[in-house]
Amino acid sequence: MQFYILQISASTGIDDIIGNGATTARSIAESWDKQWLDLLQNNPNENIYGALTNLGIFFAVGTLLFFLLQWLKDVLESEFSRPISSMIWPFVVVILLNNSGNGSILSNLTLGVRNFINSVNQQVVTTADANSVYQQALNMSVAEEVAGALLRPCQSLQGEQQSQCFAKATEKINNLWQEYKNLYGNKTWIERLENKVNQIAYGTGNVSETSFNALLGSTVQTSIKNFLVSLQYAFQNLMEATMLLIAALGPLAVGGSLLPVAGKPIFAWLTGFIAVGIAKISFNITAVLTAAVIVNGPAQDANADPDLMWFMIFLGILAPILSLLVAAAGGFAVFNAISNATSWVKQRI
Repeated sequence: MQFYILQISASTGIDDIIGNGATTARSIAESWDKQWLDLLQNNPNENIYGALTNLGIFFAVGTLLFFLLQWLKDVLESEFSRPISSMIWPFVVVILLNNSGNGSILSNLTLGVRNFINSVNQQVVTTADANSVYQQALNMSVAEEVAGALLRPCQSLQGEQQSQCFAKATEKINNLWQEYKNLYGNKTWIERLENKVNQIAYGTGNVSETSFNALLGSTVQTSIKNFLVSLQYAFQNLMEATMLLIAALGPLAVGGSLLPVAGKPIFAWLTGFIAVGIAKISFNITAVLTAAVIVNGPAQDANADPDLMWFMIFLGILAPILSLLVAAAGGFAVFNAISNATSWVKQRI
């Protein structure tokens, strides 16, 4: 799920802001997809992944000596079942690290798992128009700050200058309301915010600082909300970067899997990869459900005047923490499941 921050100034058009923001969000999403393809499939022999694959092969050759020593020891001790079952690992390592020219089998499998996780994630954010609900709740949370940023410079003016300033700001804000109506229809929360802005722009006499802040918030609150939006944006990009880093280290994990130890590095690598995917999906589920509470609650009440700072705090701080905790628990469960499955297979080979 990608989103963007509205950077508002008195001289900037609302239409340009929304259009440029949407373009930036799409560009970032496409950039991550391009990075994955460049790393795992395009010119695999000339990029970082190709170098790491060669290093993984070096690790595999080095650890093969330890594997053979343990294998011979088991044969001499007449533990034939264990040597036979262990012989599968050299074949697995050779197959995964084999480079056919268009990337190794491991790189193709890694990209396939990433695409599967993203497809599940996409289903989460598109089910029941979930992405629209999320964006609507986010826009509802920052709409007052957007309007306040345009109206706030007028507060220091007096008389006719202030009236002209309010008129110009209101014209730009009306474009914002129209954009919201085009996206979401004639929603109650849009009309409520529009009425609040009109009370300031067309009110009689000077507007006091107290009433102004009561209606549109303060500069500090605007900065905090922008910071919290940036935090959740940074978290989502961090998850993408983490997953890409784990994918790049795959050959090293495979190459070290010939060590005669119970916990194979490939299991830890696969668990970490899946755990990051769980974190991404958990964050989006949490964001969508919380947004639905707002859109189906305060957004529908004309008399409500909710302070949605809690929503920004939740998405910027609490939701990432919650998703990481869920990912840690899920990763631990996946690791145990893989280890138990491996033990079960060894007992029957």
